Amino acid sequence: MNVVDHVRDMAAAGLHSNVRILSSLLLTMSNNNPELFSPAQKYQLLVYHADAIFHDKEYRNAACKYSMALQQKKVLSKTSKVRTSTGGAASNIQSQSLPSEIEVKYKIAECYTILKLDKDAIAVLDGIPSRQRTPKINMMLANLYRKAGQERSAVTSYKEVLRQCPLALDAIIGLLSLSVKGAEVASMTMDVIQMAECAKKSLLRDNVDLLVSLADVYFRAGDTKNAILKFEQAQMLDPYLIKGMDVYGYLMAREGHLEDVEVLGGRLFNISDQHAEPWVISGCHSFYSKRYSRALYLGAKAIQLNSNSVQALLLKGAALRNMGRVQEAIIHFREAMRLAPCRLDCYEGLIDCYLASNGIREAMGMANNIYKTLGANAQTLTILATVCLEDPVTQEKAKTLLDKALAQRPDYTKAVVKKAELLSREQKYEEGIALLRNALANQSDCVLHRMLGDFLVAVNDYQEAMDQYSIALSLDPNDQKSLEGMQKMEKEESPTDATVELDGDDMEGSGEDGDLEGSDSEAAQWADQEQWFGMQ
Repeated sequence: MNVVDHVRDMAAAGLHSNVRILSSLLLTMSNNNPELFSPAQKYQLLVYHADAIFHDKEYRNAACKYSMALQQKKVLSKTSKVRTSTGGAASNIQSQSLPSEIEVKYKIAECYTILKLDKDAIAVLDGIPSRQRTPKINMMLANLYRKAGQERSAVTSYKEVLRQCPLALDAIIGLLSLSVKGAEVASMTMDVIQMAECAKKSLLRDNVDLLVSLADVYFRAGDTKNAILKFEQAQMLDPYLIKGMDVYGYLMAREGHLEDVEVLGGRLFNISDQHAEPWVISGCHSFYSKRYSRALYLGAKAIQLNSNSVQALLLKGAALRNMGRVQEAIIHFREAMRLAPCRLDCYEGLIDCYLASNGIREAMGMANNIYKTLGANAQTLTILATVCLEDPVTQEKAKTLLDKALAQRPDYTKAVVKKAELLSREQKYEEGIALLRNALANQSDCVLHRMLGDFLVAVNDYQEAMDQYSIALSLDPNDQKSLEGMQKMEKEESPTDATVELDGDDMEGSGEDGDLEGSDSEAAQWADQEQWFGMQ
């Protein structure tokens, strides 16, 4: 056994630091004495050396060393051809045991991906002939194509993964996210699934990955209740689950369960603070507590850990928007939209920014594009109606769109809220009360209870209005509008105490604003950290 074989065995044993030191020494000796090692041995040493550097997370250096190995492989190929022509059978046997050139190219692409040099990664993988691409190469290519917006190429690569590995569920999810019809995807996998006895529904119902995927489907369909339920089931089965928990935390925060969100964030930080998810969850807690500077910092930290975290980009974009930095927010929503072109909340964030900056024309253009691209479903109809509500000329169109959305999904909260807002403008309070009661018959939502309270006040039904505000506050103790509605009613019921209560309210409001927005010193602190993370 020669010294190169010893290096190979150490690499196989995972002794990376030893491999790095010894291979470096041997390569230096080879440079000083080119005859010391054969071209094949030098190629091996370069690959093992690059692998050790890759393990140390020095990705730019590793990519350079892998490229040197490929250059050496070209030299080896030329000498191999000469030896083969002269009948060197031993050289053929040796070449078969060498590190795979395809694997080296994959490693280079992996380095480029980590370094966010996606175009370079695609160029390396594109250089591999189609017939030589392994499933993991096609999978990486598919993900890179999708990220770059090359949807047709992404679909082709995902399909190639399924041709080789019909049960590659991540590839199936990728195809579905690119709007490939379910029947077409099923046709590529059905034969294998039918042969697999373990694929029965009863045996898959407790699979964590499938539960997370199902939760994500419910989330994208706007079914918050079922999305939260599936996420809860998944984390109960796997207490160390991180994937998808950022979306779960966001939904919980949006529903007003801030204490649960705080507990979830703390638990995930104990599991790993090197993932974006716990930072996003903590950021959502800050955002819905109206501490936008802190939410901005936490969102930036999450992006630093994972630049492809859509939820982190949405968090940072929302924080920037609420801080009045609309143009910066637009950049983040656009990036989120590029990474997840099928997620409507990315478009909704961007439309909100356009409306906040009086860009009704841009908002209308985007809403119409979503409607035409994704078809007339409850979500797209509501998005378009939301923009139409901003222009008095299109109020009637908004009403028609909302009626269509509610005809499809009577329980779709966003559509109910927008229809109630429209009825309030038209002072059709009885119709609004009927709408909200019908929506609340099968669900309990803070905003709907609060809006019902507002409508009941308008028809002088103060007692039930008070009950509705109380229910809203029990669901979300931080709902300021419900609290204001309740306090206003209390003043009207006790006019003799109005002066005293007003003074008390002013003091309470002052204290609350200070807590939600943060003191000047706290704002300065987060501003410093924002600058540190490159947010200025």
